[in-house]
Order: sequence, then C-alpha cells, then structure tokens
Amino acid sequence: MNYKAFQNIKLSGLGMGNMRLPSTDPKNPSAPIDYSEAFKIIRRAYEAGINYFDTAYIYNNGESEKCLGEAMKIFPRDSFFIATKFSIDSTPDYEAVFEEQLRRLQTDYIDFYLLHCLTDANVDKYLNSGAIEYFLKQKEEGRIRYLGFSSHAGVETLRRFASHREWDFAQLQINYYDWNYSSAKEEYQILEERNIPIIVMEPVRGGRLADLTPEANAVLKAAHPDWSIASWALKFVKSLPQVQVILSGMSTMEQLEDNLATFADGEGLSGVDREILEKACEMFKSQIQVPCTACRYCCSECPMEINIPEYMKLYNAYKVDGPWALKDASKIESQGKPSDCIGCGACTGHCPQNIEVPKIMEELADLIKPQ
Repeated sequence: MNYKAFQNIKLSGLGMGNMRLPSTDPKNPSAPIDYSEAFKIIRRAYEAGINYFDTAYIYNNGESEKCLGEAMKIFPRDSFFIATKFSIDSTPDYEAVFEEQLRRLQTDYIDFYLLHCLTDANVDKYLNSGAIEYFLKQKEEGRIRYLGFSSHAGVETLRRFASHREWDFAQLQINYYDWNYSSAKEEYQILEERNIPIIVMEPVRGGRLADLTPEANAVLKAAHPDWSIASWALKFVKSLPQVQVILSGMSTMEQLEDNLATFADGEGLSGVDREILEKACEMFKSQIQVPCTACRYCCSECPMEINIPEYMKLYNAYKVDGPWALKDASKIESQGKPSDCIGCGACTGHCPQNIEVPKIMEELADLIKPQ
C-alpha cells in the first residue's frame, strides 16, 4: 500500500468506501448489510494497509456507520481514520446527528468530518444554518480532527464554498470520463488553486468504468494485458498530484484484492498510457450513446407526440450513469411516453443521424415501466 502525507499523518492512497457493502440480497439495493461478509472485507482492507474508512449518516439507513463501528472496534483506535458526513437535506439537526454518529461508530472522535453533498440548492442552508460553526467548535474540542465537505455542486457554487473558509480537505467525484466530458477537471483546479487536498469519490463512476465496451476494453488490454479495466480508472486518478485518497466502494473480496494490487505502489499512468486511455474513453462514449443532436425533426411527425430528444437525452444518461438516471423520466414534459410508441418509423425517416428511434423507445418503455 502506498501512503501520502497529510498534515502530520499519513493516509493510504486507497480508502475503503462503505456505501456499497455486501447485502443479504444483492438483487435488492435496500436489503440489509451482510455483516459477516462486510466484516471480512473491512478487516482485510485494514490488515492490507488501508487506514482511511469512509461512511455517512445516511448510508444504508444508518447501518453503514454501525457496521463500520462494529467491524473496527477490534483494532487500536489510533491505527485508522474514520470519515463520516452530515447531510443538511436529510436531517437538519446537526447536533443530534453528530452525537448519534459517535455512538454508531463506537468512538469519541471523528477523524475526517464532511458536510455531505454540497449542491447549488443547499449551499445557503449550509452557510446559514450554524452547522459549520458547530462543527468548528467540535474540532476545537478534539471531537473532530479535520473538517471538509463533499460536493456535487456546479462549478460556481464549488468556487464560492471553497473560498468561504480554510477547509482541511474536500471530496469530489473525479474519474477520466467526467474529466473529459463533464466539469471534473475544472472542479479539481478550483481546489488545487486553494491547495485543498482532495479525497476522490466515484473513481470508477459507480462501477461503470470497470467494464467499457468490448472494443474499448480491447484497446486497454492490448496495452497492459495484466491490468484490470477498473485499474485504469484508479491509475488515472492516482496521476493527479492534488489527490490525497481515492475511495472505492468494494462489495466483494475480489474487488478489494484487485484494488490492493493497483495500490501496491504509487505509480499512476505514463503519458503514453494517458493517450491510450483517452482513445478508449472516446470509443466508449461513441459506442454507448446515440448521436442525437436535439434537432427535433422527428417530433413534428410523431403521431403520439413523444418528446423524442428529451428521451434520447435520458437514454444516454442511463447508458453512462446506470439505472439511477431513470429517475428523471418523470420530469420530462411530453404528451406521449416511450410506452406509447407504435413503431411507425416516421421519426427515423426524418432523423439526420439515422437513429432507430422505435427500438430505443421500446427499450426505454421496458426500463421505466412501473415496478
């Protein structure tokens, strides 16, 4: 395991995320945590040198904190670091939340404490609620060692919040896909300019970058046959100097062992490797998404009045982000729904990109049908 200095301590390059712990029913996201299997993974991570363990008040309805606290109580408290979070959108009573977290985690202090999931919508809540001042007081009393935040906010909100005070650290979603096609690079630069150490979440984009397309996978495998596809994503983030810890939510022992192999040293990607990954990323994007330009030529001829471009946008989000993206289906303003498509083909005949719209409507209808 490679380590990196943080103030007066050293943190493992790989951190254990505890949001995706093994459950008693892998097919049911709301199923209880399988404590026995989770203990094996968490304790193996610790014994292999991981010393940063991340959780949150809301993960697994609070069970994540309880599981982590129970798993780690057999080890000396000063031999590892706990990170947990307070979400003002979930439970605004920050004092009660903090005290409950200490009980769940079976500790009298939190090493890394975060204001959870900063967004454009809640930034003023965090700034005006008194939560920051309260947690700074806990820090003065030694009940919090380092105070930071995690962000899913837009660039301007992040810049504003990062400049509000001197933060010890911050957590961002960074991976090579978002670096190329979203705002991850600019977000990274905002923190780099302020010398705020970065904890990385979603380096494999919720597992989506662990298996690309057959063609993109082949490009990566040809360059390094012994590297897993997921390891490319981790090595990319390792190459960024402002990054302190890279979190991975490991649900199986196989995932853990693969990640441990990737972090056996501190090496990231070479310049040549970066070029290869860039090529694979471009292939991946072009192969999973439909090239809809939202020209709307298809809409005027649709007898069911389906807002086809908006559903194409949803489809592309699903291909990149997975099933959670489908939650936005109910927000689409459209007279007709994908399930209303009669497959007449009028849309396809007017599409400059020759997209087979009826097939995609059929797939979407199955994906977003009431469960």
